Amino acid sequence: MYRIGLGYDIHTLQEGRELIIGGVKITHEKGLMGHSDADVLIHAIIDALLGALALSDIGTLFPDTDNKYKDADSTILLKHVYGKIIERGYKIVNIDSNIIAQEPKMMPYIPKMRETLDKVLKIGQENISIKAKTNEKMDAVGQKLAIEAHAVVLLKKD
Repeated sequence: MYRIGLGYDIHTLQEGRELIIGGVKITHEKGLMGHSDADVLIHAIIDALLGALALSDIGTLFPDTDNKYKDADSTILLKHVYGKIIERGYKIVNIDSNIIAQEPKMMPYIPKMRETLDKVLKIGQENISIKAKTNEKMDAVGQKLAIEAHAVVLLKKD
């Protein structure tokens, strides 16, 4: 049996925060605002994984009202969710994702993001697609106020 999940996340950019996307620290004068490290890519992947098995969403599993998730490393949250996938007898076939940011440029960081995600999920980098897009200067992302990500995952029952 196959299951498909769709995930989405967006966070505003703010001075005084590190920019972490795909588990990789990115050089930029602003970072993403959020309760955890605000890693939009990993959050979108987590929501896609949870959605594929109808296990709610990231906000339900890791609420921003719980201080134990304050500034949490999203790779640890991803590892926890991946455990839930394995417990239910599924494996990840592939992940396809988009990071939408007017700046900074994401392309130089994508190989390291794929490597970082594979260290957690162990599905092979060839099964992890990350694409970078801009919003052509439209909306909050295009005006450099936010960064967003989308992810789709395919799961297969072992």
